[in-house]
Amino acid sequence: MVRSTKTFKSEAEAKLFALEIMDKGWSANAGTLNPYQPKQMIGSSQIGKWASTKPALHRTSH
Repeated sequence: MVRSTKTFKSEAEAKLFALEIMDKGWSANAGTLNPYQPKQMIGSSQIGKWASTKPALHRTSH
């Protein structure tokens, strides 16, 4: 088992990458990093649904 973490400039890029990983038959999880609010954690069973939605507008915390 190999685990990797990758950071993206946009949610759209992250969604595309997650779908590519899932298409290979691998497992993917996604989530937001600080300082974005509200925090999100997307499990592998939710990647397809998450990737089909428009990217969210995140607010940074102060």
